[in-house]
Amino acid sequence: MRARSGLDPGSVWAQRLGQLERRLRTKEERIVVLETENAALHLKLAERLKQDLKSLRSFALELSKDFQRQSKTYLYQVLTAVQGIQLQNEAMQRHFLSGVEKRKNWVRRLFPTLPVCWHLRAVLLLEKVFQIKAFDLEQSLQEVTERYEKEKQRRRALHNTLVELRGNIRVHCRIRPLLPFDTAAGHSVSQDGQRNSSEKVAYAADDETVLVKCSRPSHASINKTFQFERVYSPSESQDTVFADVAPLLTSLLDGYNVCIMAYGQTGSGKTYTMLGPQLEENFAYCIEDASELGIIPRATQEVFRLISEKPPGSYWVEVSVVEVYNNEIFDLLAKDSCGKVFGVKRDVVTTREGKSDVPLLTYETVENASEFLHLVNKGLQLRVRHPTLVHAHSSRSHLVVTLTITTIVSGDNFGTSWEDEQTSQRLNKEVSCTFPQKMRENKSTSSSRASSPAQIEATEKMKQVKTRLQLVDLAGSECVGMSGVTGAALRETSFINRSLSALADVLGAIAEQRSHVPYRNSKLTHLLQDSVGGDAKLLVMLCISPDQKYLTESMQSLGFGTRARQVQRGQVKKKSFPVPSKAK
Repeated sequence: MRARSGLDPGSVWAQRLGQLERRLRTKEERIVVLETENAALHLKLAERLKQDLKSLRSFALELSKDFQRQSKTYLYQVLTAVQGIQLQNEAMQRHFLSGVEKRKNWVRRLFPTLPVCWHLRAVLLLEKVFQIKAFDLEQSLQEVTERYEKEKQRRRALHNTLVELRGNIRVHCRIRPLLPFDTAAGHSVSQDGQRNSSEKVAYAADDETVLVKCSRPSHASINKTFQFERVYSPSESQDTVFADVAPLLTSLLDGYNVCIMAYGQTGSGKTYTMLGPQLEENFAYCIEDASELGIIPRATQEVFRLISEKPPGSYWVEVSVVEVYNNEIFDLLAKDSCGKVFGVKRDVVTTREGKSDVPLLTYETVENASEFLHLVNKGLQLRVRHPTLVHAHSSRSHLVVTLTITTIVSGDNFGTSWEDEQTSQRLNKEVSCTFPQKMRENKSTSSSRASSPAQIEATEKMKQVKTRLQLVDLAGSECVGMSGVTGAALRETSFINRSLSALADVLGAIAEQRSHVPYRNSKLTHLLQDSVGGDAKLLVMLCISPDQKYLTESMQSLGFGTRARQVQRGQVKKKSFPVPSKAK
């Protein structure tokens, strides 16, 4: 049979196999070529996107500069018009206040032949004309003032939008009033006991400009100006300061992390701005006058007010309080076996995701602002303080109060991938489905937190999105010769100044877009790595003294704020909520 046909089945299959192998090699070579082309296209696309992003940023910068030039010109014209109308109005008012008899005499001189009985009528007629003109001027003044306020609000809104796009650090500056301890040794006081007004060198030129009068012996005085998002004069209240901070807290429940940080020399009003007045006996909040409360208690009240507008049980809040003292981190809410609060040393680490984390840090669940204030008061009583020649209650450590807000979303309303299901099975062993109630039963939680401040955790019945509000009261920078500290306090001053210098170095590295940012040069910068590095909307509240004696320290703080304002970290990312699943 094989001889008649002349065909060997083995050779036929061998030829067929060879053909298939050649086709397979051809396909594989084609796949390699296509993958190479795909990679090249991806590189071209990335380069194109990079160029487009660079062009967009350049366009935004040019748009900002052009808008600032136009808005300043327009605002100057509006202000000039307002001042002119005010001058006219004041002149009219002075004229009205001159009295009826004076106007009668003016009528007699102007119309000597006019009968006396007509003098009063003429005066009344002129007054009526003047009143109509004055009313028109007041209406014009009101219209121009309203236009000016609207233009200023529009300009500020556009500027805030630009800040959001760039990821800039918002910088506000608060100038404290002159205080009694400013009359300490080294200050000149007049014979009547009043302070010489020439000692005040820092002023709020307007709500965005700080004016500093710099003078040296035998040299002409030089005025220097510094621009910030907001400048507060010594007369502006705690209510005014918080009104500009409150909008950031809305972002917290929208999925953004927020950090508010007070920076300045010792005795410049940082703790007053962040906490409010404190009792000398135990340094607790003095809340008899609610108008004097600082940013931290007000922010907490606002957060709980916003949460109260949400569905019950959809949010829950935890708080932690730490201080950075002598480059060591202390947990101020840790408790001993008897339940007494005492400071425990902790460490800060960097997770695999590149985020900072403090293992074993104590987190307390709170349900309202009163519980929060109670916990923070306990932590404040452990905060290290030491009197100096500059400030009788000088804080010797950096205080970091963190509110972690967990948004609870029903898992039934959202689709889950295979990875989510695996995570759900793993986390379901650790977290109860009735999490808020169970957490309330076990208020004190000392555990290592998730590395990401907004990590999405999943269970079979719920999903959680965490956002974080960090409220930071930095210790004040000091000049050793002026503060007069020695011994242990001198060592504290050294650590404070070095940590603040490390913070400035970090901001400088980010501003220059260096490949390495030295977060680990200080425990303070390592702890605040996520907030400073661009994972949060950051507001720096500069606090300065207006006194001539502290001119050097005030200039240093203003320089720090100017550099911080120039840092562009890129747009802050919103913490993603679970995405709804598509209909099957």
